[in-house]
Amino acid sequence: MAQKRTVTLPQIGMIAATRAALGAGIALLVGERLDPKPRRAVGWTLLAVGALTTIPLIAGVLDDERKPALAA
Repeated sequence: MAQKRTVTLPQIGMIAATRAALGAGIALLVGERLDPKPRRAVGWTLLAVGALTTIPLIAGVLDDERKPALAA
C-alpha cells in the first residue's frame, strides 16, 4: 500500500524547476542543433544542477513525514 505524503505548493514548484533543469540538460546533451562545445557545457551544468538539487528536496519531503507534528 502506498504511503501518503503532504507536499506544499512551494515544494512542488522547486521540485518541478529542478526536474526541468535536469530535462533541459539531457535535451542539450542529446540534441545536435547548437555548437557542440557550448551545448555540452550548458547541458552538463544543467544536468548536474538538476540532479544535485533534486536529491535534497526529495530527502526533505521524505524526512518531513517521519517527524511527528507538533501540537499547538
